[in-house]
This record gives sequence, structure tokens and C-alpha cells, in this order.
Amino acid sequence: MPTPESRLRPAPSARLGEPERHIDLQAMAERLRHETTPSRSGHRQETLQHRGSARLILFVFDAGGHMARHSAPGQVTIQVLRGLVRVTTPSLTYDLEAQHLLTLDPGVVHDVIALAESEMLLGIALETGH
Repeated sequence: MPTPESRLRPAPSARLGEPERHIDLQAMAERLRHETTPSRSGHRQETLQHRGSARLILFVFDAGGHMARHSAPGQVTIQVLRGLVRVTTPSLTYDLEAQHLLTLDPGVVHDVIALAESEMLLGIALETGH
């Protein structure tokens, strides 16, 4: 777990306390893209919602950036805002362009690779108890 000194930005619990938030996704993606610290696996991310069972995360990928094979304990939505992202599951490969949305049931194993510089909104609705 990162220490307060090693974090790039305040922890979600410290910055997501308001009951209502207006988010300019384009401005946030631009800010993430221009952070000076090296990206991790070719991407940067910022949590937008982390309350109860809802998680919403903005990802900014460099071309070739990726997320290794994993699964989530809840319903997943992957919405590409810009660029081209490939999501591979055990059964299919999806090439998602801007304005495409993919949903995955809890536990579906998948990986993500950006085929071009891309922005992606990831939503996770956790199963009760997670």
C-alpha cells in the first residue's frame, strides 16, 4: 500500500468525499497525460468514484500500454472515450473504439492493451460484501 509521501495525488477517500461531483473527463485525461512521473505499464489512472459498491476509474494509455490478465469481483464496464483498446477474454477478443462499451460479468478474466494512445472509463459494481 502506498505511503502518503509516495502517492501522486491524495487518496480517493481524501478527495472523493463530496456527495456530488462534476468531472471534466477531457481535462482530467489531459492532466494525467502530462504527469511527469513515469507511467506504470504504459498507463496512468485516477479513481473518480470509490463509494459503497461503485468504482469508476479513468485510464489514460500510451500506445502499447496494458493491464495484465485479471478479473474483478463485480460487474465491469469498459467504455473507450478515445483511441483503440483491445480486450481479450477466454472466449473472444474485442477491439473497442471511441464510444464502444463492453460489459463483463463478475470473475471474467481479461486483459487490456491500447493499440493507440487511448482513454478508457472503467466501472466496477462490486458484488455485495466486497
